[in-house]
Amino acid sequence: MEDIKIETQQQNRNLNDRRMPKKQEAAHQINEYIKDPVVRVVGEGFEPKICPIKEALKMAYDEGFDLVKISPNANPPVCKVMDYQKFLYEQKKKEKERKSKSAKMLVKEIRLGPQTDDHDFDFKLKHAMRFLSEGNKVKVDVFFKGRTIVYKEQGEQKLLKFAEALLEYGKPEMMPKLEGKKMLMIIAPIKKK
Repeated sequence: MEDIKIETQQQNRNLNDRRMPKKQEAAHQINEYIKDPVVRVVGEGFEPKICPIKEALKMAYDEGFDLVKISPNANPPVCKVMDYQKFLYEQKKKEKERKSKSAKMLVKEIRLGPQTDDHDFDFKLKHAMRFLSEGNKVKVDVFFKGRTIVYKEQGEQKLLKFAEALLEYGKPEMMPKLEGKKMLMIIAPIKKK
């Protein structure tokens, strides 16, 4: 009876082990996790030197820092004495800054008709100028309702006239193309120097 209890407990333990997410490996080997017998030690205030791992760990602990393996493929591996938590924090900070600097470009959409009058055309043109000056792409389309599809040439002329009026703000990325009942064109902003 006792054998059955022990076996059941082991099965439950194995089942729980499978459910638990596995611990992710650290990006760098640090302190006692460095298994190399001899390493090259570098760091601020240290002369680079080759020494046994125990001596390198003692040097790092005496300074109150961690020993971090930064170049595992070197012979011997290079380890740096540094504050590992501060290093990770600075890496995250740099990554966040890099992401915030990368421009996120939106695509704004403007719809015209094949027989849009001049006032509406100018009104939508001003919107497109604003969108392009903000750094967004503009997707201009002419929608053909019902039988207005016979005016494809007028729609294409409207789009080309629209692109021509926006030449100082953006350049056409895609020329007018008919897709179903829509003829569309994409205008990308001109990058400012």
